[in-house]
Amino acid sequence: MRENPLVLHVLGARPNFVKAAPVVRGLDELGVRQGIIHTGQHYDALMSDVFFADLGLPSPVANLGVGSGTHAKQTAALLVGLEEVFMAQEPDLVIVYGDVNSTLAAILVCAKLGVPTAHVEAGLRSFDRGMPEEVNRIVTDSLSDLLFATSPEALSYLAAEGVPAAKTHLVGNPMIDSLFAALPSLDPAPVVERLGIPSRYAVATLHRPANVDSPEAALELVSAVLDVAAQIPLVVPMHPRGRAQLAAVGLVEGPNVKVVDPLGYVDFLSLVRGAALVVTDSGGVQEETTMLGVPCLTVRPNTERPITVTHGTNKLVTPAGLPAAASKALSDGAATPAGELPVLWDGASGPRIARVVASWLKGENLSPASRNGRL
Repeated sequence: MRENPLVLHVLGARPNFVKAAPVVRGLDELGVRQGIIHTGQHYDALMSDVFFADLGLPSPVANLGVGSGTHAKQTAALLVGLEEVFMAQEPDLVIVYGDVNSTLAAILVCAKLGVPTAHVEAGLRSFDRGMPEEVNRIVTDSLSDLLFATSPEALSYLAAEGVPAAKTHLVGNPMIDSLFAALPSLDPAPVVERLGIPSRYAVATLHRPANVDSPEAALELVSAVLDVAAQIPLVVPMHPRGRAQLAAVGLVEGPNVKVVDPLGYVDFLSLVRGAALVVTDSGGVQEETTMLGVPCLTVRPNTERPITVTHGTNKLVTPAGLPAAASKALSDGAATPAGELPVLWDGASGPRIARVVASWLKGENLSPASRNGRL
């Protein structure tokens, strides 16, 4: 290892920025040399640039600007661009986050170049390989040198897949670190006023391919969402993915539906914090609503974050069951987590990851305690 090793973070989509910010801060406090590669998978300023500002991330050392496209086209562009950056920068460790195509491409390039890698949010499984993200998770974990898990069950999944225990570390959830840090700034009132919505409202975020890519699935989902809007005013920050399809089947501005552009990190979570209900198919939103105690209905048959169901406020629903589930959630009122928050969701995950990385860079043997979040 070089005397002054370099760590590069590969970020491509808005959830990556949220997960990376606490890790970047933690490494900075330890004096580790680092840089951010922004792949541009989320290229809209409201999906990326504002997150750098909201989260205090440094400017990227490279921005690939790959944009959207099919999985094959996007991943191919990422492979070419990342290879060039890694060969020029010569990192000693590349850290990837989550399960997007940028994560998959970075892991593949590093495996070919012999660059060590770390995966933050390792071990999450939906056990549904029809989800592109599930394929990305499995491949990424199988090739990573350091695996940082957010929950105990993730460790068990990795063990079942034959990942050596010495590679795995239970560190908690860095996305929750960012949420803890943002809490004092999360005020729904200014966002509600700016959007011109009533004080009691629900929020919906919808973008999963299984929900929005086919006209039939999109129509079924939108019909159910509009039934929810008949019960409570609904705000829909519209992800670019699926926007045209959802609009084509009827998810447009109406008397009880407010369709808005994507919101920045602080504005979006302020909106969620004040909501009576959240309807989503996003992974990160399931975690954020669990911490905020906001009722969440996830329109998916499965989740890679089951801890949000067992220890949080999340419930899986079908489109057909969504209106009735929404009615019950709204009738029950504000949700509270079932007991304490999940283990190590304490706002200190970023520093835990940073300490493991710094020790690894020094070639130090990592103790069992460090692998179980106790250091």
